[in-house]
Amino acid sequence: MCTVCGCGPGETRIDGLEPGTGAEHDHEHVSPDGTVVRHRHGHGHSHGHDHHHEHDHAHHHAHDHPTRLIRIEQDILAKNGRFAAVNRQLLAASRAFAVNLMSSPGSGKTTLLVRTLTDLAASIPMAVIEGDQQTSFDADRIRATGAPAVQVNTGKGCHLDAQMVTLALGTQPPPVGGVLFIENVGNLVCPAGFDLGENRRVVVVSVTEGEDKPLKYPDMFATADLMVVNKIDLLPYLSFDVPRLISSARQVKPSLDVIQVSATAGTGLDQWYAWLAAGIAAAETGG
Repeated sequence: MCTVCGCGPGETRIDGLEPGTGAEHDHEHVSPDGTVVRHRHGHGHSHGHDHHHEHDHAHHHAHDHPTRLIRIEQDILAKNGRFAAVNRQLLAASRAFAVNLMSSPGSGKTTLLVRTLTDLAASIPMAVIEGDQQTSFDADRIRATGAPAVQVNTGKGCHLDAQMVTLALGTQPPPVGGVLFIENVGNLVCPAGFDLGENRRVVVVSVTEGEDKPLKYPDMFATADLMVVNKIDLLPYLSFDVPRLISSARQVKPSLDVIQVSATAGTGLDQWYAWLAAGIAAAETGG
């Protein structure tokens, strides 16, 4: 179990890789040159402990449980940081602009991606790492645009981590001089805690959600570079208060950029595309 957020590992599946790659009993190390070395451990642990030993073991760990959880959490995040550093090297070598796209389920981030991939296909190289707990529905929608996509199914996991992205990049290299979209699992909590090695973080909020989302889930908005307010074509039919949403978000992060769009109607997409173009230019120069 992941002690950082409580999700369960061991069921991750990545297109092109054997099932179980990156499971909880795989221990991986990143060498200084970026090589990933995996040591796999089986499940052949002996469970022939007597009752007295089990009682003593449980009693012992009852006292240091909080300390152990903190230490394990630090170890998990440190390991994640090493893989994130590898991802940054891979992205920098390709001069690719990587966007970690996050939101709650149903915000329309896949629809925004599909529209973006369709509109910019002729001018910008693009690829997608698609994160979902199960199914390849979203990756199939993305591939239908002609853009390459690798599906990462996290199983019980509620977020992508940097190791998953490293493994995905082994099957789908970042587009040279283009954009790598990393569509995270729909969740406003856990993805905020994991650095994937991306250049920028984008949180998508739809007007069918509450204006208080930034105050309820502050870490997500505090770590984002841009908030995209989606589905604004529905505003005439809702009582959603966009200024209140933006005010709430900037209480959490005063410098947060905001773009309002409708991925279906096309409203505001020129601003979104300009933001992507600026990111590509910065990645080209190492910024």
